[in-house]
Amino acid sequence: MQAPGLCHASHAQLLVVDIQERLAGAMNEASREAVLRATGRLVQAADHMDIPVTVSEQYPKGLGATVSGLSARFPKRTRVLDKTSFSCCGDTELLDALKGLRRPQVVICGMEAHVCVFQTAIDLLAAGFTPFVVEDGVCSRDPANKANALHRLRQAGAVVTNHESVIFEWLRDARHSQFKTLSALIK
Repeated sequence: MQAPGLCHASHAQLLVVDIQERLAGAMNEASREAVLRATGRLVQAADHMDIPVTVSEQYPKGLGATVSGLSARFPKRTRVLDKTSFSCCGDTELLDALKGLRRPQVVICGMEAHVCVFQTAIDLLAAGFTPFVVEDGVCSRDPANKANALHRLRQAGAVVTNHESVIFEWLRDARHSQFKTLSALIK
């Protein structure tokens, strides 16, 4: 039996939203580093657990590519898709890619929490997905905007979580074959 409200590896996919060079450079250093750490760990965990990873890049011609230290960790089968709409669901190719994976739980990391992450999570709810927004994996230039976005997401029915909870929910048991590998990521 699967507990409601928990993120399950067999139902999950990871969505990395717009963690791009120029956008990341506009973030507070501590917030940026926290997002890169949490997202990097989730990307590695997803790779070990065969959880699909999709990456969006908002107008990369202007904002640059995904931060290189993070993109170097992406599994080979990661889909990186450009967009101009703030919501990933506003781009048909991106939404179709998410739907095509047939995994209703979307774990979301990215920038900025109150714009692209927020709009994506709200649109995913409307499309029948369960968004798991990773609180330590999202940021905004203004921390008050992040706090407001997370509050609104909770009210709307999204799950607001953290990267360690997601990883341990994916594992579910210390006897899991990936337990030692993934728990080592968090140390």
